[in-house]
Amino acid sequence: MPTAPMTGDQRFVKNLNRMALLRLLRDESGLSRADLANRSGLTKSTVSLIAKELIDEGWLAEDGALVTGALGRRPTPLRIDGRHLVLIGSELDTDIIRVVAVSIRGEVLEMNQAALKSKDPDAACHQLVQMVTAQSAKVTAAGSRLLGIGVGLPGAVDSTTGVLQFAPNIGWRGVEVGKRLGAELTAAGLGAVPVYFQNEADLAAVGEAEFGARPVEDPLVYVSCGVGVGSGIILNDSLFTGATGSAGEIGHTTLFIDGRPCSCGRLGCAEAYMGLKAVAEKAGCLDADGHIDRAALKALAGKRAASARDAFGAAGDVLGVLLQNVWTTFNPQVIVLGGESVGLGGEQFLQAAIERLEQFAKQAGLPGPDVRVAKYAELATAVGGAAFALHSLLRPYSHAPTARASVSPVPSVPVLA
Repeated sequence: MPTAPMTGDQRFVKNLNRMALLRLLRDESGLSRADLANRSGLTKSTVSLIAKELIDEGWLAEDGALVTGALGRRPTPLRIDGRHLVLIGSELDTDIIRVVAVSIRGEVLEMNQAALKSKDPDAACHQLVQMVTAQSAKVTAAGSRLLGIGVGLPGAVDSTTGVLQFAPNIGWRGVEVGKRLGAELTAAGLGAVPVYFQNEADLAAVGEAEFGARPVEDPLVYVSCGVGVGSGIILNDSLFTGATGSAGEIGHTTLFIDGRPCSCGRLGCAEAYMGLKAVAEKAGCLDADGHIDRAALKALAGKRAASARDAFGAAGDVLGVLLQNVWTTFNPQVIVLGGESVGLGGEQFLQAAIERLEQFAKQAGLPGPDVRVAKYAELATAVGGAAFALHSLLRPYSHAPTARASVSPVPSVPVLA
């Protein structure tokens, strides 16, 4: 994390104030300039000056003046606008790449996806950047400004070093993703845009927090259920990633001593019992090379065939055990479920998990946490990448752009200058 200036850096202070006012309006739309001054502690003149800048730059819009019955100038409500301010989010999954353009209000403006052509790190990063570059060209051609880019990856990421530490389902270990993406994006003409990357479940959690209901249900835990199983944790308005970025790898918590072998090398991990490969194997949709026949699995799930019902029901029961452990460990306000298994397994998968969790709650005599399905479904990680870019921009010096060999402390985006 970069160190904030210790001297009277006016640009630094001004940017903090700007982003503080934006955060206030995201939490409560319709505040007037006087309201913002009272809430922020800034002077009315400072708020008025900043509000004008933010309106001119397209961040804010004014609504009609309020009729209060008091004498003097009527207060004018302000709200987030951002029609021409766009974020790009992307996901490099085990076999697919997704790229989305998202407004600062969380509206998905466009989505593109393509099969991952190669699992070689250089080739995969190149394909990702090609898709991101194509999307950014559409953004600028439409007259919008690109604020930032977020990239979701299928493994634990150390954001201080830019290294993806371990992604067993794609076969990567110790891959310097930051340098690869930084070089590729600079060559593509996007070197001035702040770029962030993080674990896929972490970004999905940020997406639920940034683009969900206000105020944020904190703590919030997002559980990703697919080929891999992981979680993202929002705690005190921040993403909790642990000492080296591997916090939330709940799919590799041990549920059964000396149980089934897992892709990570351990035995008895939750993922070995409820990951999509385990579901496909039980449903008869896993070939001898360990590849999932997704078309066959989807067809069986759609027909509610007994093999698919049993497979997703068994996986959901294991998920319920995992959710019990998440509940007792983090005591979240809400647990959000997303990922490919949620879409394919549907009610059979989800109901089994919720029933098991409710059984644990009944045994303890306690109300269980709220459990809901991800807002953006299969786009949760890609949208989360866009959300993380926004989250970082709204909190200056809390996050450094990670896809860079070297960066200046303040992201060089025109609207932040």
